Amino acid sequence: MPDAPRTLLTLCTGNVARSVLLAGMLEALGEEEGLAWSVRSAGTHAVEGAAISARTRDALASLAEPGLGPIVGHRSHQLSADDLAWAELTLCVEASQVTLVEGLRPGARAVTIGQFVREAELEGSWPGRVDAVVARGADPRYDVVDPAGGDQALYDAVARELWELAQALVTLFGE
Repeated sequence: MPDAPRTLLTLCTGNVARSVLLAGMLEALGEEEGLAWSVRSAGTHAVEGAAISARTRDALASLAEPGLGPIVGHRSHQLSADDLAWAELTLCVEASQVTLVEGLRPGARAVTIGQFVREAELEGSWPGRVDAVVARGADPRYDVVDPAGGDQALYDAVARELWELAQALVTLFGE
């Protein structure tokens, strides 16, 4: 197996847009690339059991990428200690979420996907590459904007950004 974590947790605020999109993308790309990982998603302030919005669903459909199917049956989930214990790597979409994870589970590997993709070394073990980025401190310049309350164009832009980040992450782990 290529150098990749086996369990990934994607984390956003409400677990109805960004983390859900990212989890679906990573599952599809991981399967395509032969990465044997499991992916879960959660939110830091989720209303347990909420469905994704129509804008989130439409944003995923707007990508029209092979292998990306619709998100079916997702229900939002509040981040728990069990999620953090399960995950070898938590991929956050905002720096504040990295700080929250570090406070809830010291030593947990958590990083924003944007910062990791842009700052990680190209070689070495994934834990070492993640730890090197984490040591720099979470940087909000790499946050993925929360589309909640925005129009469809914003949701589409967020989906495109996450798709590009997901592809880059798979490339980093698939080498």
